[in-house]
Amino acid sequence: MTLRTDVLVVGGGATGTGIARDLALRGVDVVLVDRGGLAGGTSSRSHGLLHSGARYAPADRAGAEECIRERRILGSIAGACVRDTGGLFVELEDDDPDYLRAKHDACVDIGIPATLLTAAEARDRVPDLAPDVRRAMAVPDAVVYPSRLVAANAEDARDHGARILTHTPVEGMRVAGDRITGVRVGGQVDGAIEAKFVVNAAGAWADRIAAMADVDVEMHPNRGVMIAVDYADLDPVLNRGRDPGDGDIVVPHADEVVLGTTSVDVDDPDDPGSADWELDRVREECARMLPPVAEAEPIRTWWGVRPLYAPDEAARGGRGISRGFFLLDHEIDGVANLASIVGGKLTTYRAMAEATADLVADRLGVDDPCITADRRLPGADDPARLDAFVAAFDAGGPSDADVRTGGDRDEP
Repeated sequence: MTLRTDVLVVGGGATGTGIARDLALRGVDVVLVDRGGLAGGTSSRSHGLLHSGARYAPADRAGAEECIRERRILGSIAGACVRDTGGLFVELEDDDPDYLRAKHDACVDIGIPATLLTAAEARDRVPDLAPDVRRAMAVPDAVVYPSRLVAANAEDARDHGARILTHTPVEGMRVAGDRITGVRVGGQVDGAIEAKFVVNAAGAWADRIAAMADVDVEMHPNRGVMIAVDYADLDPVLNRGRDPGDGDIVVPHADEVVLGTTSVDVDDPDDPGSADWELDRVREECARMLPPVAEAEPIRTWWGVRPLYAPDEAARGGRGISRGFFLLDHEIDGVANLASIVGGKLTTYRAMAEATADLVADRLGVDDPCITADRRLPGADDPARLDAFVAAFDAGGPSDADVRTGGDRDEP
């Protein structure tokens, strides 16, 4: 069996489905393949924080500006894929007061709404905050439900002609001259896909896909743990008012909170491992902000793998600086119809998709512009419909399992 298309997108996470949606809305014929169900690699194994950009101010102005822009767009188009909770950066007695002061000033300069609160004002919003809270800063963070988000993007792509093929692993590529002339896939197709252009959106596995075309993409997979615990009394996202570190985020859901996270380099994203010390560290550190979570009943635990780009990690030399995305045009590597999109974060998936789709459209001679920032996602106002999309694309994951109808609360 051979399928023919204009563009083949490899990878069905947020970025891959966002690319398929963007291109389909421009009238481009698209096939998307993923080796499993959608969102299974990284997207649905995140902590689910939709960044306002405050976390990256002042260290990375461009990254912070991108986050607040995309957070506003998703607030407009994504409906029940997101929850508008707001967020607090919480400063404890042993945190450097200059950190929050500099962050506030940078947010104001960038245009991210930020309000400094006294300890009493912060406790009015979150009564169970730790007794040694010195002050806090309110920002427009939110919560994203990635399984719904990915599935809604895929549904809109499919509604506009894209073919979304789950459980269809890429097994090899045929390169002739400077072009990929065929991609061998298994699963439900078990044949070949011939495309004018191939987009590698495989996240932490992007190096393996690129290698099939004899192209080197250096990835730096990095794992982090998330713990969902039983706690129903938190409204805003909590961020620790210090340089990023283990256990500095608490994300509210309806009847639980998600505690995160750690940062551990791994060799194989298919076998990232786990460690008990990560669980203990995250519990302990998150409880510094919100003491009741120290003894709260655990509901589920999962590890996610960040799709970091190795040259960027080497240049950054530290965890605290924003991780941007990188669009790699492999024409310079001798493969004219291949691009890889790597790095980034869930908050900026739509911008990553737009940049990639712009490149592909230019190569294909397509003049239609991106419209994804203004077009509401299908099912945005109907949570049950969104959850039906999740089921149809096998897109469920642990990050938002408690929110979705029929979600598996016990997934490890």
